[in-house]
Amino acid sequence: MAEQSHEFSGKTVDEAVADGLARLRLSRSDVSVEILSKGSRGIFGIGSEPARVRLTPVAKPQAPAPPRPAAQPAQPPVQPAPEPEAVMPPTGVVATGAVEIDTAGEQEEEPAAVEEQAAAVVSDDELAEMAADMLKEMVRLMGFEATVAASWQEPDEQEGDPYLLLDIEGEDLGALIGRRGETLASIQYLVRLMVNQRIRQWRNIVVDVEKYKERRVTQLTQLAHRMAGQVIETGRAVALEPMPANERRIVHLALRDHPHVYTQSSGEDDRRKVNIVPRDIA
Repeated sequence: MAEQSHEFSGKTVDEAVADGLARLRLSRSDVSVEILSKGSRGIFGIGSEPARVRLTPVAKPQAPAPPRPAAQPAQPPVQPAPEPEAVMPPTGVVATGAVEIDTAGEQEEEPAAVEEQAAAVVSDDELAEMAADMLKEMVRLMGFEATVAASWQEPDEQEGDPYLLLDIEGEDLGALIGRRGETLASIQYLVRLMVNQRIRQWRNIVVDVEKYKERRVTQLTQLAHRMAGQVIETGRAVALEPMPANERRIVHLALRDHPHVYTQSSGEDDRRKVNIVPRDIA
């Protein structure tokens, strides 16, 4: 009679199997495991699926009884072997007890040195295509329909080196930006990590959504100058709302050469913000 199968799920295949064994009160050797789905973690919690397995108890075969040992015929008593006669060395040769072994040609070869994997040589066009494909697949797995436009940009105040800009284009992509651009920053980090890991060298990659970062730079620059005017008019410092590090840097750069105010950061972690302070002019 066939044993009944049971299905179980978990975050991973191992967790699903462990849960099933605990519920069936069986050990791993008591069941056969069929993996129905390995599951998927998704990206940022989106599109995740549990792993599913089917456990079927198996009957253990009874071990056969060990065979009886066959009767051994009586053996005659063993006579001690006569001691070998001492062999005297030839005349003129001193016996030292040491045996000289010819090891010529028998030396072990040293293990070959493991060569470090060299960085992959890719052109700028190949890198742009590779990075765009990775980002497009990531966005698809997150459940969005979008295209990715890749272009090389010259250095600016925000990026000190030439960089590859990957701009995600589509409809209803606000979730890819997130609160204060936190989701977008995470996507950019993952893309940089995957690409630079593959080519084994650092290349600066910036990810944007519908030119959100470009618009944000304009907004923050205008805000910085507007608040600077207020500080000059009232003579009192102004604290802006908490911002991530990249946005605080935009404000600092916007007012770094201002003749009447200067900026400084205060606070900790996600509460860190920029203060615009009047200069003491004699």
